[in-house]
Amino acid sequence: MRSSARPWLVVAGGGTGGHLYPGLAVARELVSRGCPPSAVHFVGARRGLEARTRALEGFPATFLPGRGLRRSLSADAWAANLGALAGTALAVGEALALFARWRPAVVMALGGYASLPCVLAAVLWRCPLVVVNVDAVPGAVNRLAARLARATAVGAPGVAVPRAVHTGVPVRSSMADLDRSPEGRRRARLRLDLPERGRVVVVSGGSLGARRINQATLELAAAWSDRADVALRHVVGRRDWPWVSAARPAPGAMCYQQVEYEEDMASLYAAADVAVQRAGANTVAELALAGVPSLLVPLPGAPGDHQGANARTVAGAGGAVVVNDDELDGGRLASELEALLGAPARLEEMGRAAKGLGRPGATSEVADLVQRHARRPMPREGR
Repeated sequence: MRSSARPWLVVAGGGTGGHLYPGLAVARELVSRGCPPSAVHFVGARRGLEARTRALEGFPATFLPGRGLRRSLSADAWAANLGALAGTALAVGEALALFARWRPAVVMALGGYASLPCVLAAVLWRCPLVVVNVDAVPGAVNRLAARLARATAVGAPGVAVPRAVHTGVPVRSSMADLDRSPEGRRRARLRLDLPERGRVVVVSGGSLGARRINQATLELAAAWSDRADVALRHVVGRRDWPWVSAARPAPGAMCYQQVEYEEDMASLYAAADVAVQRAGANTVAELALAGVPSLLVPLPGAPGDHQGANARTVAGAGGAVVVNDDELDGGRLASELEALLGAPARLEEMGRAAKGLGRPGATSEVADLVQRHARRPMPREGR
């Protein structure tokens, strides 16, 4: 949804859920304080998750050209990166033109390639900038943005950026209110068409998908096809959906669901006995707030190994098991899950340990930062 209204806040970023949902959580917190949704404008990428998800319904949004850089020296990667740089240059020009009209009171940058055009436009038009850095190791855009920002909200203590404020990771409010009681799990399973009885394993490699996790999950589904005591909900991701859906194993006694993308993550976590996921900061924060035991598979090659650091923090507290990406296959996944599902007391203990890492006030603290550094007061609905 586009809007010609002058925004009070521009939320800049996206591409993936990890660079979108923290900003959406803060935007909704500000709306709960009386800010009109029309005064919060999201600016992301045409190729990003934000251009396809329904999560931004109710907020005006603008999508700019550009894509992320590929970390490879191949000829294909060089060609793709030249195209990415050209798209980013166009996006910067569009952002400068938008900010010339809008002059927002404050800009909140979420990191990643989709936030860079608005970061540069904010600096050139002297708009106050607040950065939200959820990872233990800042990415390249956030390292630049933090030097130019009034404040940087960080998800973990000790993140080396200027003017850092340790807030924790802002997450969707539905995670804080999530009901994992027996009745809450039953209702969530009904919403997702999962069996009320037995164990439920949920798998997700992120909004795009994780090839290694998806391949291992297909192998697991085939190996467990005759099990009626376990259900498996497999969130594939948009990038991997064509080949994973085509490789779906033949139906068996086990309830095996494939979905391309999961809008209702709160129900997914409420229904789960254990989750298999990457270890992005937003994912880890949501798992902690929801109190979900997990098997984490950090993304290899992530800048500064930030996903490995995230996973080790949860595992060190007792809330997760960590398996390296290059060690994961169907057999390893099956053996790790068998050990967890066969020890209900251990799963309960892991859930409590994960929940102990949650910071339920993070979203409110980041919203406070945004209001504090805005150059004019937040507008109020009806005024």
